[in-house]
Amino acid sequence: MLRLAIQKSGRLSEDSLALIRECGINFLSTSYKLKTEATNFPLEILFLRDDDIPGYVKDGVADLGIVGQNVLVEAGYPNLEVEALGFSKCRLSLAVPRADAYPSIEALQGKNIATSYPNILGRYLAGQGVQATLHTISGSVEIAPSIGLAEAICDIVSSGSTLLGNGLREVETVFRSEAVLIAQPNLTAEQTDLLEQLRFRMQAVRRAKRSKYILLNAPVTALEEVRRLLPGIKSPTVTPLAEAGWVSVQSVVQEDDFWHITSQLKAVGAEGILVLPIEKMIS
Repeated sequence: MLRLAIQKSGRLSEDSLALIRECGINFLSTSYKLKTEATNFPLEILFLRDDDIPGYVKDGVADLGIVGQNVLVEAGYPNLEVEALGFSKCRLSLAVPRADAYPSIEALQGKNIATSYPNILGRYLAGQGVQATLHTISGSVEIAPSIGLAEAICDIVSSGSTLLGNGLREVETVFRSEAVLIAQPNLTAEQTDLLEQLRFRMQAVRRAKRSKYILLNAPVTALEEVRRLLPGIKSPTVTPLAEAGWVSVQSVVQEDDFWHITSQLKAVGAEGILVLPIEKMIS
């Protein structure tokens, strides 16, 4: 059995549990239990503080973990990462009071900066040739300038609304982060096989989220142009229609390219375009 550690509450926890369920793994989740066992896959889930997860995985208390890259890198264990998961994306940014001038990073020379990520920030400032005094605090970093603790802060930003609500503005992106799957380095052969099975499922789910299944009707005269626009996984599926001179085309398109490709398909004569979500996609 594999032991997987995830954050016990918050958005990262919700997204992690959703991914596990989308992988076809069933388990009972309750608000008061700190661990649960899957019913159809050899997996035990531990609910822990996110800051503790990298250390538990490194020490072998947990075999796997899902954690933000920011937490992993700050803890000093980036080598534990085995898979970027594509959700819970955020950035670690420097912010200053909105009324303060900020011509460049050199404006922070000799200043006090409050942060929960002194290691990441320290390396960033060193790379910029800036020396500052870092005050490490575990929470409510945004309040530091208003109480006189620091002239700037460095904290996790998603939408920026928290900074705005505290009279701050974002001035530098220090580090970009997303959720990652991590593993302890001394898995047995059986555990490694289970890890690969889990990664296979996760990759299939992620691949499906990035893709759409598209069906359309097109005149035969436009088929070569449609095929050029819709390469699919290998090539599109083409089926003759009852109406002479027309075909049905089925393919897969990337979410990011969908609207652009759809407008091009219409321009070459495609009609009745139907778009469907994909639950899993195995390549």
